Amino acid sequence: MTTTVDRPADTDRTDHPAPAVDVAALGEVLLGRWAGIRRQTRRMLLDERLHQQENLTYQEHRERVLGQLHLLVEHGAMSRGLPEEYGGHNDPGGNVSGFEELLLGDPSMQIKAGVQWGLFGSAVLNLGTEEHHRRWLADIRDLRTPGVFAMTEIGHGSDVASIGTTATYDPATEEFEIHTPFKAAWKDYLGNAAVHGRAAVVFAQLVTLGVNHGVHAFYVDIRDEDGRFLPGVGGEDDGHKGGLNGIDNGRLHFTRVRVPRTHLLDKYGHVAADGSYSSPIASPGRRFFTMIGTLVQGRVSLDGAAVLANKAALTIAVRYGSERRQFNASSDVQEEVLLDYQQHQRRLLPRLAETYAMNFAHQELLDKYDAVFSGREDTDENRQDLETLAAALKALSTWSALETVQECREACGGAGFLTKNRLTSLRHDLDIYATFEGDNTVLLQLVAKRLLSDWADEFKQVDVGVMARYVAGRATEATFHRSGLRKLGQAFRDTGDVRRSVNALREESAQHALLTDRVETMVAEIAENLRPSAKLPRAEAAALFNENQHRIIATARAHAELLQWEAFTRGLAQVEDPGTRTVLTWLRDVFGLRLIEKNLAWYLSYGRLSMRRGRSLDEYIDRLLARLRPHALDLVAAFELAPEHLRAEIATGIEARRQEEAAEHYRRLRASGDAPVKERGPRREPATAGTGPEGERTAEEAKEERRKERRAEKQAERRTERKHERRLELKPRKVAAKRAAAAGSAEDPAARAPEDRSPADAAAETAGAGSPAPAVEATQQG
Repeated sequence: MTTTVDRPADTDRTDHPAPAVDVAALGEVLLGRWAGIRRQTRRMLLDERLHQQENLTYQEHRERVLGQLHLLVEHGAMSRGLPEEYGGHNDPGGNVSGFEELLLGDPSMQIKAGVQWGLFGSAVLNLGTEEHHRRWLADIRDLRTPGVFAMTEIGHGSDVASIGTTATYDPATEEFEIHTPFKAAWKDYLGNAAVHGRAAVVFAQLVTLGVNHGVHAFYVDIRDEDGRFLPGVGGEDDGHKGGLNGIDNGRLHFTRVRVPRTHLLDKYGHVAADGSYSSPIASPGRRFFTMIGTLVQGRVSLDGAAVLANKAALTIAVRYGSERRQFNASSDVQEEVLLDYQQHQRRLLPRLAETYAMNFAHQELLDKYDAVFSGREDTDENRQDLETLAAALKALSTWSALETVQECREACGGAGFLTKNRLTSLRHDLDIYATFEGDNTVLLQLVAKRLLSDWADEFKQVDVGVMARYVAGRATEATFHRSGLRKLGQAFRDTGDVRRSVNALREESAQHALLTDRVETMVAEIAENLRPSAKLPRAEAAALFNENQHRIIATARAHAELLQWEAFTRGLAQVEDPGTRTVLTWLRDVFGLRLIEKNLAWYLSYGRLSMRRGRSLDEYIDRLLARLRPHALDLVAAFELAPEHLRAEIATGIEARRQEEAAEHYRRLRASGDAPVKERGPRREPATAGTGPEGERTAEEAKEERRKERRAEKQAERRTERKHERRLELKPRKVAAKRAAAAGSAEDPAARAPEDRSPADAAAETAGAGSPAPAVEATQQG
């Protein structure tokens, strides 16, 4: 249930002082439950040996990253998640928290560490038994056995259930034969496979006694101590990539490689010596998803790493945008700060709001992960909830990271394109986040299937009468919304007062209702569209699903956005300082209202918003951004990222120093009187100053001449202004005179009352007929 937070006063209508942000307290809230481990890891990352080094060849980068992993072992940084009997702390949440922070050093180091301990090691830990733990975990922990997680194949990445590699059991020798039957079954894109890996957890179709029991995991040695492939094992180097070039990705293939029966990681499926198969999970489908679900750590950690990438990029861009000046729209002596421009606020501050929402949502995801994998709340339902939440948040956060880093790069102009300012290399390294650990589109499809499954389960519990009332209610609701009755009511209530439109949207309950209603309506519509599929042949049912696929993905995304908004709202309750809570509430409102604005066409077409309220969104968001502008630096300061973590020159204050240097130069120039005059049109070229023969001017005389020219220009400007004013004054009287003449009743100027006579009439009487008015003549001469 969403926690209600008191609405702060509207500062546009009060005289209260502007709220302030308690940066230290907010930083503690953002770091979350494992703040100590995060800070400990950040201190470790001050060591430049753990920093990304640009301009290396990919071969050099790989060796540097391998050395960094040995440093992590020395620090004991990657063993927190192991059981205590194997040198760990049985702290899954703390382990992931520390792992996420490694992105600040080098994303390649983070992902290679994830391959070694988060995938290879976790597969042995979570899919194996105590015998496997005793045999292999210590060497994996200490990096004596660098490992490969061999699941993805050239032919199948997302569809793991259809991989082609086989593991056929031979009862005569009590061995499995690992075999790659065709090129598309080669394992590909595997970290540690090209150079460093000595062993692999290989996923293959388990076949025994002629029966395929589906995908299982096997521990397979692949190289000897000298780094040469073992007999039957082959591979290739994937070479240079679009990012993460410190990881030695490659391909593996197997030609009838034999491994002992005990190398099957058999927690969920066991093969006895005679070849008989047994499993604690009878359903093959459920067994497969249970095994895959134990590897959810990768998705959880990528969600957190994406949050951290946003924080780093926004810290760089907001600091630069608060110092960089460009164009002097409001002053002749000082240019405008970039972040004072409304469009620059529109570029960065909604991204900042989204990052705060992602941060709070990730904290809740990490809590769920820790509760399940520590064993405290390890139930089948909780595991399913965890997998669905991880899929939803990983998809949104990794997409957001790609978009946010790119926006920050562009917002920093040419400086953002320089490698030394970090954003371009960060963008390249994050690119693959949208694909590995589950393609984002596929993940959202899994989320949508869970939503539809939950929707169907709700109606299994009800009788025919309840279902009939539901259908009737849906029809009435659709009529109410789509006939315009709801919008008409909104328009009637808002008539004559725009503030009513705004206030109706700024309320927490209104935002929650709009976001929730959209998700529920979309789920119900898709369920109704797919209802006939239960009675259709397989091919027709698949075609029907495909026809609704884009709606399915949109529904899952809307659900994930709602989860982020709700987590942000609950996070506000953790903030005790009133000023900080006020600012964060504005930030939450920006996030929520931007979601509604982004989908405004849906809300209007489905009758959820009146046109007046829809139009008020844009204006109110701009007002919120203007309120947040003074707090932008505090909001990124709360991320607690040191210069050694950012390593971006433009985030060090160098731009502020450059701007001050330029401003001081122009101040001195103006004070000296030596500043050149701006060209305002054709002007006489000044004579050359000097001390030569008679007739040439001295430097002092030239300076005095320039002062006279400036005075003359100002006088000419004032005379032009006065002339314009007189023309404006004369125009109504000339019009009146023409009308009077047209009516045959032209008036004698001399007969008019003194107060009705124009300055031009008075001047004509003084100077005589046909003589120009002195003032007009002076203007013309000037």
